[in-house]
Amino acid sequence: MLEKKKCPKHVAIILDGNGRWAKKRGHVRTYGHKFGAANVRNIVMAAGEMGIEVITLYAFSTENWKRPNTEVQFLMKLFNNYLMNELRALVNDNVQLHIVGDISALSESLQQNIKDCEEETRENTGVILNIAINYGGRQEILQAVQSIASEVENGVLSAKQIDLDTIRSHLYPSSSDDVDLMIRTGGESRISNFLLWQISYGELYFTPTLWPDFTVEDFKAAIIWFSNRERRYGGLVEEINQ
Repeated sequence: MLEKKKCPKHVAIILDGNGRWAKKRGHVRTYGHKFGAANVRNIVMAAGEMGIEVITLYAFSTENWKRPNTEVQFLMKLFNNYLMNELRALVNDNVQLHIVGDISALSESLQQNIKDCEEETRENTGVILNIAINYGGRQEILQAVQSIASEVENGVLSAKQIDLDTIRSHLYPSSSDDVDLMIRTGGESRISNFLLWQISYGELYFTPTLWPDFTVEDFKAAIIWFSNRERRYGGLVEEINQ
């Protein structure tokens, strides 16, 4: 068991490799998305047991709309069914659920399911699960800047009052805290427009394991790797330890 002080508070995961996982097995890409969705609860429950407070999963980016229409439609249906079925079990698991991103582009039924699930889990005190749907890091920062500019224009805020906390408070709620550890499965070594503000001092962990194959043991290995890192935030180790 890791010491709590060495355990990351906020873990972000890019769920990559579902399509390749399916193609390796002779199936269409959507087959992999289905198995990838089933893996979410295992990792979330493991995170809660390890003392991780927040876990943010990158499920669908603003750029993913460029994928074939059949795949996009399948993903939207999968999100809807998952919210109605699997995620509702999180109420009993004491998980608090939030969806981050621009949900206005989603169907009315999916938006309503999102609101229902967030409301049903609002009082839960366990791990906070953020699922990023129609999310983009640049878009998040842009909407924060636009919101702040509007407040300045309306006299609610002056330009001199704007600081880092001002920007942070205008990011999407729940996922606005700094990320300690970002994990990307699937073998790629990039952050793909994910939590650009929050990840500034995060440790980056890349693994070739495809998301449907990413086990609880793989997750624990990433957490142990993080616990052995020396986080200097631009300073020196001896300065931080003083």
